[in-house]
Amino acid sequence: MTNGFIRYEEKNGVEYASVYKAKRIGNKKINDIEWLGRVIDKEKGVYKSRNRGVFSFSLDGGVFDQIPEIHEKLILDFGDTFFFDKILNDSGYKDMLISVFEDISDTVLSLIYYRSLQGGANCYAGDWWDGSYARILYPGASLSSQRISETLKTVGDETVLRVFFEKYLRYISSMVGSGVLIDSTGLPNDIRFPLTEVNNHSGEISNEARLVLVLDRDSKMPIYFRYIAGNIVDVTTLETTLDEVKMYGMDVYCAIVDAGYYSEKNVRALQSKNISFVMRLVPNRKIYKELAKKHAPGIEDAKHLVRYRDRLLYIKRIEIDLFGKIGYAYISVDIDRKHDEIKKYMRGALDNGDISPEVMNAEMKEKGLFILVSSEMIEVEELLPLYYTRQAIEQVFDINKNNVDLLPLRVHSIEAFRGHLLLSFIASAAYIIVNKVAKKANLCALGVYRVMRNLKCKVYDEAIIVQEANKKMNDIAKSVGFNYPSKILLSCGEKTVGK
Repeated sequence: MTNGFIRYEEKNGVEYASVYKAKRIGNKKINDIEWLGRVIDKEKGVYKSRNRGVFSFSLDGGVFDQIPEIHEKLILDFGDTFFFDKILNDSGYKDMLISVFEDISDTVLSLIYYRSLQGGANCYAGDWWDGSYARILYPGASLSSQRISETLKTVGDETVLRVFFEKYLRYISSMVGSGVLIDSTGLPNDIRFPLTEVNNHSGEISNEARLVLVLDRDSKMPIYFRYIAGNIVDVTTLETTLDEVKMYGMDVYCAIVDAGYYSEKNVRALQSKNISFVMRLVPNRKIYKELAKKHAPGIEDAKHLVRYRDRLLYIKRIEIDLFGKIGYAYISVDIDRKHDEIKKYMRGALDNGDISPEVMNAEMKEKGLFILVSSEMIEVEELLPLYYTRQAIEQVFDINKNNVDLLPLRVHSIEAFRGHLLLSFIASAAYIIVNKVAKKANLCALGVYRVMRNLKCKVYDEAIIVQEANKKMNDIAKSVGFNYPSKILLSCGEKTVGK
């Protein structure tokens, strides 16, 4: 007959056990409690305590058997990799990547995890992997400098890119709408290959290649990327970018683009594809000068006043001819921006001393002015919220450059360059997926990684024992709705998860 029972309880995500045995003292019946310690394997009755070490306990007979030969092999960073891996696994993103890269998926995923969680030159990826739970997840990773270079070239093969985009666009199809944001950014470098050319962007001259990115307007997920030589201007790339996206079965019905893409050729191309659009005009365009001259003088009227967040603007909508079809122009003045620009201009003009009052007055009338054009009529109150969704693409460029190691470029062939861009694209999409989950804990993805990295694990011959999580870690887990494993069996990959 069993004498007593074992009671299990959880503290800070870790399961502990005690033995309760009934006994009598005089006429009173009480429980005699004996502490077993931390639960290592509930089914096999294996526990760990400070006094006994690791031992097995049998309730029938109360036998304590010492288990001497469990050797700790490694202490690894666990929490950040576990969190990142769990989100990618739960979202299906990880399975999609494995299906693309197959035999080299351990190496590719290790590089993506390294870029996302640590960052730095690829030559240090192996050092990071040595101390990370990623080495358990991806034991087949080959991260010597030579192997990484070979992997980048393999990943950068055009066939691999096409397989990736076919599967990736299928994966995100349920997340995205039919509106896109398109923009480009410079990738400064001094690499001697055909894509590095001199670029003059807004007066700043640099040697660079350029990255063109297509982003979904609603989900803010990256859809597609292209690369072009540094001396190719944005205005010539729009139609080709849309055509390439179409080749993967992605239908676009609305595009929001910046001023660099406005031209008769592009407007006609969008019209012929039945893609509605919103774009800004640059001041040196003839249409801008004509609209400003005719409509700017009387725009500062209360009937044109619009609030956008904490900004106040005057916006006047007029119907215009857009190369044979009806379009709309929105002549706009940002009040705060106008005052700031006027103050800056006036200080410079007064310091110069050679500018006449007439010229100053003419210049000041242009301050704070900008003009948008669209193919469809949009209510003026809805215009800026729609147009400024394009700020999301700047945020993704920022993620690429600052969080997933897009820059600096450390490659020396076009194939490796393509592979580098693809890994950055994959990592930026992963960042956005994880960031949406991290917001539930009122943190960004980067903040979660910083906290979770301090959760360690110890690797033994047959199992991994995850150490105790602190309050911050438990708060994150509670907010996003998951539990830390207390033990991971290496022999069969089984996980014993705290309830």
